[in-house]
Amino acid sequence: MVENMSYNHFCIAGRHFKSRLMLGTGKYKNLKDAQTSINISSASIVTVAIRRAQVVKLRGFSNLIDGLDWSRLWLLPNTAGCQTASEAIRVAKLGREMSKRLGQEKNNFVKLEVIPDTQYLFPDSIGTLKAAEYLIKNNFSVLPYISPDPLLAKQLEEIGCSTVMPLASPIGSSQGLKNLFNLQIIIENSKVPVIVDAGISTPSDASKVMELGAEAVLINTAIARAGSSPRMALAMKFAVKSGRLAYLASKSSLKNIADPSSPYCGVLS
Repeated sequence: MVENMSYNHFCIAGRHFKSRLMLGTGKYKNLKDAQTSINISSASIVTVAIRRAQVVKLRGFSNLIDGLDWSRLWLLPNTAGCQTASEAIRVAKLGREMSKRLGQEKNNFVKLEVIPDTQYLFPDSIGTLKAAEYLIKNNFSVLPYISPDPLLAKQLEEIGCSTVMPLASPIGSSQGLKNLFNLQIIIENSKVPVIVDAGISTPSDASKVMELGAEAVLINTAIARAGSSPRMALAMKFAVKSGRLAYLASKSSLKNIADPSSPYCGVLS
């Protein structure tokens, strides 16, 4: 019965995807490691930093973009490296053109990042909101990367963002779920998919946020920097599935006293 359930499918901006595990493409040891990890994860969506892709193209280096099957994968261009709303808007437009060149003519997705903070890489809430408003008016499906701020998440939802993507802890820090309480508030109050992004360190972290009701997770460093990236990708794949099934199953209620598994009645004396 479980095999026939669509527990692993979800929808963003009217488009359906077969995996709730989304992957980043940076920090891998080499191209082969990245390709193998992405394939073994069964991810449907991968995110690529547009600025990094442009630099790679200009310098003539091997490009991961050229080594992936874009008939199977959906590109999520991101505006990493942009410090202002205007920069992010400009790079988002480049990302849409990149999607078209890969044959994804109807791909208007953009992972919106506006990050002026160079030490902790916390996103700029005001800049993100400003850029999101402009991009939505110009027919982008905006997936904003944000601090775990429930009020900001609701504002972005109300102006038309397709998801919200709160961080679990700072980008690349592998600190795990430092903002679990706020994440839970965002998940419980959101009417758009909540995708937990940044800071997830272990499969148990991924499973935990999925158990809370997150629609998906986006993971890069935990897989790319693992001793074996392909093995970690596989572990994250199973963790996300397990967490989603646990959420749908609904855990048993907590009690302050023990509750025996076997009844006392009928016990032989």
